[in-house]
Parts: sequence; C-alpha cells; structure tokens
Amino acid sequence: MSAVLEALLAHARTRAANLPAATPVVRSVRPSFGQAIAGKHRLAVIAEWKRASPSAGAIATGADLIDKLRAYRDGGAAAISVLTEDSRFRGSFDDLRQAALAVDLPLLMKDFVVATSQVVLAARLGASAVLLIARVCDDPQLGELAAACRSCGLDALVECHDEHELDRALRVPDAVIGINNRDLDTLVIDPQRAARLLPRVPKDRIAVAESGFLTPAAVRTLRGIADAVLVGTALMRSDDPRAFLSEVAR
Repeated sequence: MSAVLEALLAHARTRAANLPAATPVVRSVRPSFGQAIAGKHRLAVIAEWKRASPSAGAIATGADLIDKLRAYRDGGAAAISVLTEDSRFRGSFDDLRQAALAVDLPLLMKDFVVATSQVVLAARLGASAVLLIARVCDDPQLGELAAACRSCGLDALVECHDEHELDRALRVPDAVIGINNRDLDTLVIDPQRAARLLPRVPKDRIAVAESGFLTPAAVRTLRGIADAVLVGTALMRSDDPRAFLSEVAR
C-alpha cells in the first residue's frame, strides 16, 4: 500500500478505537440505498459531499453542506454520499448527522471502515449504506463488516478496482458492487476501468461506477451497464449542480 493509504488506515483504526462499543445494535430507519439506485434501464446518480481529497486537495472549502445537499435532491439525485473521513477529506461524522436532518434521500457513509463500531455509528447517524473497500480488508474482515451492515439494516457498497477484488466483492451476499476508476495506491484514474469491469457483474447485482466522471456526457456512457454513478468533485465544484444532474437524466 502507498504511504497515503497506510496513513488513512492508521488514522481510521485510531478513530474506530475511540468510538463507543458496537452494541447494542442500532437499525437504520432511512430509505433503502439499494432500492433507490437499482435499475440499469436508467442511470441513477449518487451525489457526493466532500470538501477535499488526497488527489485534488481542497475542492470546495467554502461550500455550505445544507445548501449543496438540497441542490442535489432538487436536481434529481437518487442518493447522497457523505465523506466522513477527517484527516485528508476534511469530513466529519457531524456532516452525516446534518445530512440526515436536511434531506430524506438515502445516505452512504463514505469512509475507511475498519471496525463494526463504525458501522453501528453510521446507522445511529442516519446512514442507509456504508462503503467497504476490498483493497483494505481481507475476506474475514470484509465478511464481518458486511454482516454488521446487515444487522444494522444497512446496505454494503463493496468497492473494488480489479478483477480479483471484484471476485471477492461478489462473494459478499447482497452487496452493492462498486467499481472505482481510481487506483487507491497511486491515486491515478483510469476512466475506462469501470466500463471494462462492469460487464463482469451479474445482471442481478446492483453496480456502481465511481471516480473521474467530470461531465454529464461522461456519465451517460454508463447507461445500460451500471445502475448508478457516484459523482463528487464535479458536483462540488459546480455552481449549478441541479443543471449537471438534469443533463445526466436526459
């Protein structure tokens, strides 16, 4: 793993160790993430809130979370992703809590999840789903975290980057499958990776393409092979995210 990824994981373990114990189990009462984005006859957009990233640096430090999320909702986003990682993405668990109060769309907690206590916290704060990254979890840990998601009534979005990780993700029952164009070690984006790997996902599994989709035209190329696309930087930098989302829907 790269130094950046190792640092993110070390920080995630420290944060997780300081969270309350994972019991009692809390079940999410939010709308279903999987149901909201399912269907390859259309292309749903998961609109992301993030202030910064290791690859892009500061993205939209002055943006207002409530205004941005309501613009996403009004523009037709099917779900919202909220970055809660604080060291490199400048997110917070409070961002997720505020998002749950501001909009009634399904919410994905996007973080480096390494412990079941993080899954339970996601349910407590109003998430509908949790990101699990195959690159940073071995099979037993991935299974444990996915089981915690099921216990909490959350969907697991299992992110992968290559054929081997995709095979591992597909072994997780009922997981939503995410294909990330970005290599987490090098942070380089291959804009065609999702398009190459998505046909390997069985038709009955929900599939999401992630990273590097900067224009509505780029997003529309995924129609028929993905259920949804996750768009972050382009929407965060847009002065009119409603227009971007409306253009995707055409």
